[in-house]
Amino acid sequence: MDLKGSLSSLKEEGALYRDKLLDAAIAWQGKLTTHKEDLCPKNPYLQDLPRAEGVLSSDGVWRVKSIPNGKGLPPCTTATPKPLIPTEGSIRVWSDFLRVHLHPRSICMIQKYNHDGETGRLEAFGQGESVLKEPRYLEELEDRLHFYVEECDYLQGFQILCDLHDGFSGVGAKASELLQDEYSGRGIITWGLLPGPYNLGEPQKNVYRLLNTAFGLVHLAAHSSLVCPLSLGGSLGLRPEPPVTFPYLHYDATLPFHCSAILATALDTVTAPYRLRASPVPMVHLADMLGFSGKKVVAAAAAIPFPLIPGQSLPDTLAQLGGATPWTSLSACGDPSGARCFAQSVVLRGIDKARHTRERLRRKTERDGENHPEKGRRGGQQRIVPETCSTVSRVRTPGDTSASPLHACTTGEEVLAQYLQQQQPRATSSSHLLLTPCRVAPPYPHLFSNLIQQGVVLEGPPVGAAGDSVPVFGALCSSASLHRTLGGLARELTRLDLRHWASFLAAGVEQDDVEELLQELHSLARCYQDSDSLVD
Repeated sequence: MDLKGSLSSLKEEGALYRDKLLDAAIAWQGKLTTHKEDLCPKNPYLQDLPRAEGVLSSDGVWRVKSIPNGKGLPPCTTATPKPLIPTEGSIRVWSDFLRVHLHPRSICMIQKYNHDGETGRLEAFGQGESVLKEPRYLEELEDRLHFYVEECDYLQGFQILCDLHDGFSGVGAKASELLQDEYSGRGIITWGLLPGPYNLGEPQKNVYRLLNTAFGLVHLAAHSSLVCPLSLGGSLGLRPEPPVTFPYLHYDATLPFHCSAILATALDTVTAPYRLRASPVPMVHLADMLGFSGKKVVAAAAAIPFPLIPGQSLPDTLAQLGGATPWTSLSACGDPSGARCFAQSVVLRGIDKARHTRERLRRKTERDGENHPEKGRRGGQQRIVPETCSTVSRVRTPGDTSASPLHACTTGEEVLAQYLQQQQPRATSSSHLLLTPCRVAPPYPHLFSNLIQQGVVLEGPPVGAAGDSVPVFGALCSSASLHRTLGGLARELTRLDLRHWASFLAAGVEQDDVEELLQELHSLARCYQDSDSLVD
């Protein structure tokens, strides 16, 4: 669901094929008057999309072009070659870098609110709630929802992605309530998206952002199995903090194009356990493990990319991390270091099987040495790691006999489970080690340091780009740090004088709703209080 003016050159009905039911809806047989708007210019990155992807046949079905054996696509005939990746300045909306064709029933437009401009904006939680109280939008959502559900062979549940900082928090809250009423027993995992840095000189927008975030978290938690805020910002409160940093990523936190790529990488990783065909962890079971005792809000974190050193095994890399937190928080909950973790689901993807244990790596190295024409010339050399690789303290040499308990494990799954047990011995942990890396091919922006080659930290001078895939270490955690985050959000709301923000209440929220919100926030925060901690 999106607002009027947000699609750019993308058609509302998509381009996958024509929906005959939508065509049949035009039943008028009388005289027609046609009014045409000027077409929005297509992003240069998308100009070759029809040519590269296929053709729309006469029967309205999108078909892949036939390609002669071994010849590939015909060469582009335009004078200037198309860029491999869209430039940051050319991206205005999400459809400017969308290179997939959508089903005709994928997009539902909210015509009463504008995407751009200073008027007609979807700014407040109450406005968003009222959208799905209107029969027009509610019936359209239900109709499309039933269409997709009937296509499912096995329905695990639903994922909701919605903005938390504006009126879409209210839209998401009503959608989750609808799903809970109609599909009780199914999983509902909600991802609340928040922008990165913001301008302190915009008091109304900042207060609205705080109120929308608080209302969204509480209402979504009430109707979802789990809620996870996702943001590269430093906090959820009114006081701005610097955006998070990654050792091997160079991104601009003011560009949604960059921020969405990083958050999508983390989302694609942490949701893998219940999206795999042979997954032993259905969505409902994952939600039950993380959301026990009322802990409906979880925090996301990720190491993008997971830093591998040539010649090292997974136990080597994890052992060198020591007690340091291996990932960066992506939920605007501050630094999770030192906070107790009650339960966590961890996914490490993109590690070659030969690196899972030291013994596997040794056997692979021996095989490679036997097949190498210059075998033995460099057998005793020690690898040197550049000082810029701050996460690595030292590199093991072949003669190094010291070993951590991780090196005694016989499989990569055991290594990861043992590492999590060392880090959080009292936490309930679910771990998954996947061979498939995360793809970062275009339209993914160029964010990776030149020290990264195919996800591996280089030992010498950087050469070329990062490649089209990287290993990622991601986690969902129910942590004591959320006690501080949710409690701080409630305290900031208590200090607000809502008489100065009557326009927010006029959008559909009453004073009693705010009082109830504060109680719910305090109750949520208490669920994460660590009884062993002396600090509130």
